Amino acid sequence: MQINFEDERPIFMQIAEGIEDAILTGAFAEEEQIPSITELSVNYKINPATALKGISILVDEGIIFKKRGIGMFVAQGAVLKLRDKRKELFYEHFIKRLIEEAKKLGITIEEILCMVERGYEE
Repeated sequence: MQINFEDERPIFMQIAEGIEDAILTGAFAEEEQIPSITELSVNYKINPATALKGISILVDEGIIFKKRGIGMFVAQGAVLKLRDKRKELFYEHFIKRLIEEAKKLGITIEEILCMVERGYEE
């Protein structure tokens, strides 16, 4: 996970998304412990409150949970939740815009599918 201090997204969001990415790629398995707030703040040279804010987002979404006195862990079913969440975001941010632009340009569904297939082949 990397933090880009030049990114327009807040650092706490980058922390949350970075942990989400690590869960989706299997770097953090379900029921596995994730780095502590202190570890995140030291490793990325950020305020612990910023790291906590990123972690809190994932706790609120049921992606991670706290074992009192032990640390934070990936929840069971987190991968499925994250995939569903990311698929919906993908649709909202990319597919809807793609369809709007395609309609403006008169591109048919078949042409879009051919372009997508070409993209997968490249």
